[in-house]
Amino acid sequence: MPELPEVETVRRGLQPTMEGARISRVELRRPDLRFPLPANLRAALEGRQIVALGRRAKYLTVELDDATVLVCHLGMSGSFRIEAGDAEATPGAFHHARGKLAAHDHVVLHCLGSAGDTHRIIYNDPRRFGFMFLTDRAQMGEHAHLKGLGLEPTGNALDGAALARMLAGRKAPLKAALLDQRNIAGLGNIYVCEALWRARLSPKRAAGTLVRKDGAPTQRCERLAEAIRDVIADAIAAGGSSLKDYVQADGSLGYFQHSFAVYDREGEACRHDGCDGVIRRIVQSGRSTFHCPACQK
Repeated sequence: MPELPEVETVRRGLQPTMEGARISRVELRRPDLRFPLPANLRAALEGRQIVALGRRAKYLTVELDDATVLVCHLGMSGSFRIEAGDAEATPGAFHHARGKLAAHDHVVLHCLGSAGDTHRIIYNDPRRFGFMFLTDRAQMGEHAHLKGLGLEPTGNALDGAALARMLAGRKAPLKAALLDQRNIAGLGNIYVCEALWRARLSPKRAAGTLVRKDGAPTQRCERLAEAIRDVIADAIAAGGSSLKDYVQADGSLGYFQHSFAVYDREGEACRHDGCDGVIRRIVQSGRSTFHCPACQK
């Protein structure tokens, strides 16, 4: 499933075309994705101007000029692409043909730019695990899918003190605590593995052990907060990680997967200087965890 860096990359790819454009026509080629599409979706979108394209956790948000917000989740295989006139947007260096079979083009937004340029924003989803819903900007944080989401891992708000408040008293494994979306919004399996490796912390360690008795963060906790912010920033800069179904809006692939230190590297040598450990895969709560037992304590 695309994680936060992938969704942020999609947002940045769509933003120049969508922000400021007016939605002239909406094609709904099926009534549902993972859930039924809103019954008033076409009426709510047609004729409206897009004023901002945002992101909350793993959700893409399309804010309209009447304060309505279209919220999109990519699910397992969802992607957006941009087509201009009869041509498709120029693909990137890692382009491949996935995500273009017309049978899987389920929602098409016909957009008119301020300069009279026209584009089609096409949502393609072979597995149909993605979904879309409408909400009001003022009430967006109270929607069932968004309510209770934790801090974003992209800014200075996620520091050692904030992480200590999340982890204090927690006996659950550290990895499980980090994957809890009520703590950190949008942080997924790949980037938790990578951040724990950077911080040299075991995914099996009890989460509360990173917090002092008075609630203050330990040095390990400070190190982990920094590692989370850094790994997310690096992944966004690399355009995300192209695993299985993920692709950017211009048809290109992200390449952060070429920088993985532990994820999907079972049996390979640890990349920390001076460490002679070997990456091991374990299963936690039904999900693969990759770590180095030698240096992650």
